[in-house]
Amino acid sequence: MISVVIPLYNKEKQIANTLHSVLRQTFQNFEIVVVDDGSTDNSVQEVEKVNDIRIRIVHQKNAGVSAARNKGIEEAKYDLIAFLDADDKWKEECLETQYYLFQKYPQCSVYACGYEFSDSNGNVSGTIIRKLPFQGEDGILSNYFEVASCSHPPIWTSAVMVKKDAIQAIGGFPVGIKSGEDLLTWARLATHYSIAYCRKVQAIFIQDFSHNINQVPSRLHDNSDIVEIELIKLLSFLDSSQRKHFYHYLSLWFKMRTSVYLRIYDIRHTWKYGLKSIRYNITNYKVYFMMFMVLLPRSVQQIIKDKYASHE
Repeated sequence: MISVVIPLYNKEKQIANTLHSVLRQTFQNFEIVVVDDGSTDNSVQEVEKVNDIRIRIVHQKNAGVSAARNKGIEEAKYDLIAFLDADDKWKEECLETQYYLFQKYPQCSVYACGYEFSDSNGNVSGTIIRKLPFQGEDGILSNYFEVASCSHPPIWTSAVMVKKDAIQAIGGFPVGIKSGEDLLTWARLATHYSIAYCRKVQAIFIQDFSHNINQVPSRLHDNSDIVEIELIKLLSFLDSSQRKHFYHYLSLWFKMRTSVYLRIYDIRHTWKYGLKSIRYNITNYKVYFMMFMVLLPRSVQQIIKDKYASHE
């Protein structure tokens, strides 16, 4: 049996489709724990319209997505937990694929599968996953930081299942971080546990407009460096062969932060995080371009952004 944990906050237009994508699974031995994180719209009413005894709604005051996921983990009845965000969807064999990985790789505690992107207009694009350490459709992701530093994230929240004791042992999802909580969680799991991975695309990441280079991000990063501080703590658990890739992973995190501040024309923070990115990987050439670009007049920046967006 699998517990499906869905954090819910003001997703009244999406949650029904998300739930139905679970109910259509070929693997049917599951419960669904929907954690309402203090929604102020009709999200809960939309869940209640879906008639299935396997759905449980747990309520809490608004505390953020990490706290909601942690509450779902706590409430889960079963030892395997699959996560799904309230505006994403699964393909029909998602849980079957993850359970297959659980059976095939009993030494692992994390089971991830491929995913794709879909924008608000239904346009679909694939992920790019490089340097997987196996040739077949599935295997053990023994070089997580190497793959994660040169690809789309190989582990994404709505395409992963974990053992309950493993996610609890690392403290669950970190609370109080505006952005990067997922990245830190997967890094902690990758450091301490083995990961089984399947290339098969089984989940759909529904992206909003804030992922476009021309849009202000929906969530700004913390001004503190708590994610960096917590990631650095993991270094002591890595051998020398992994450390280079880990530093590149850190560089990628700061590249993402640099991009966010470039999009809101914040010169100081663009340069602050650009320099941090280069510190961990001097060959991260796109960061140099972003640091130069933020110094240009906004009108010139917009022309460049428009040109880039048209080629995405």
